[in-house]
Amino acid sequence: MKKILVANRGEIAQRVMRSCREMGIKTVAVYSEADRNAPFVKYADEAVCIGPPPSNQSYLLGDKIIEVCKQLDVDGIHPGYGFLSENADFAEAVKKAGITFIGPSAEAMNIMGDKLSAKAAAKKYKIPMVPGSEGAISSVKEGKEIALATGFPILIKASAGGGGKGMRIVENSEEFEEQMKLAVSEATSAFGNGSVFIERYVAGPRHIEIQILGDTHGNIVYLFERECSIQRRHQKVIEEAPSSVLTPEIRKAMGECAVNVGKACDYVGAGTVEFLLDENKKFYFLEMNTRLQVEHPVTEMITGIDLVKEQIKVARGEKLSFKQEDLKIHGHSIEVRVYAEDPTNNFLPDIGKLLTYKRPQGLGVRVDDGFEEGMDIPIYYDPMISKLISFGKDREEAINRMIRAIDDYKIIGVETTLPFCKFVLKHESFTSGNFDTHFINHYYKPEMLDVGDEDEATIAALVGAKLISESKSASLLAVKNNEGEVLKWKTNRL
Repeated sequence: MKKILVANRGEIAQRVMRSCREMGIKTVAVYSEADRNAPFVKYADEAVCIGPPPSNQSYLLGDKIIEVCKQLDVDGIHPGYGFLSENADFAEAVKKAGITFIGPSAEAMNIMGDKLSAKAAAKKYKIPMVPGSEGAISSVKEGKEIALATGFPILIKASAGGGGKGMRIVENSEEFEEQMKLAVSEATSAFGNGSVFIERYVAGPRHIEIQILGDTHGNIVYLFERECSIQRRHQKVIEEAPSSVLTPEIRKAMGECAVNVGKACDYVGAGTVEFLLDENKKFYFLEMNTRLQVEHPVTEMITGIDLVKEQIKVARGEKLSFKQEDLKIHGHSIEVRVYAEDPTNNFLPDIGKLLTYKRPQGLGVRVDDGFEEGMDIPIYYDPMISKLISFGKDREEAINRMIRAIDDYKIIGVETTLPFCKFVLKHESFTSGNFDTHFINHYYKPEMLDVGDEDEATIAALVGAKLISESKSASLLAVKNNEGEVLKWKTNRL
């Protein structure tokens, strides 16, 4: 494999390209007009513009991406995550075009891409399941009967769902009909598939996932767990490895279950099996993600294994170079997702220009990003600016190092989730390990965040003055704290 096209953008595109470069493999970037000057485009050996900014006119055009591969003699396609990464039709089309898809088979994607078929496959290996319906619910009447038998509260979930869409908590039978109709409507709108099923609602769960790797020779191993319980809107914000609550016995049991889930669909490549862990430390299979996860760096940090390189080696037909007994946990790693979102305003996206963008540095700090100072945050894509990762000899050092890195990370021009992440890391519930997926509901209110930083205010004022002198076609909006200090300048084009 001498040339790989990365069918993605931003930080994950550049992260994949770095591993390719270390392996002596040439890379091709495909990009939209909005990403013309993005770092990943400059980093690639070759780059091709494939369309306007909207993803359905660029990054989701599988046929056009395959045509670029043919024109440039590309050997393999790495899909990253999101976009086409879990699209079975795309994976099959790549294979038919004679190009290697760096990921699992279309068959495995189809089985695990639907929560009901995934549960059916996992049941063959007696994987623990949350009690609920056996399959899709065909009517409100049937659903209510199953809900009563399961016991309230229950969850109505979209079969093809993800990211919290098509998911409804139902406390009693009186509200069941309305909530089911809403879940079906949302699932149909988001996924084009209105199938829903029922599970018992697990109170106070922790979200634990297991990283697996499989090769084409029948070998599958697990690379331990990631704790992903700090979430907003059912989406992860902070992840760590290993989890602070798993015993070696539970870790081994969950790892072996994850391997069996992989065996159930003849899985090849890197994948993640997700579980819920209840207050009694009983775990239940949730779903499988048939791709590289956003939070994969924390696994790399504690194992010393480059997951992207392993994906490429597997795609080339190589055997895994290590066995389960060779894998050990070394130290502790934490990742925070740095989103252009306002944590004081319900985490709503905040677009604008990165007037100041200075990455933290130092021992045990890693930044995977796709932006540079002066760039705009596009409105067309996920608002994640970067992933900030820390590593320490133990959890305490990893937390302290992350707090230092957050303080060193200077971003002016947009609101970010960094203040919220710092709040979490310093909270007693997090430091003690006594938290679950309801952390925000239990402990967080926007007014608890620090309102500003004097140094940042000074920098923002200077940057604002510079912009005023350089541009007569823009007005500047000063964002101030309660003391009247300027926290940032936002540019409003006239």
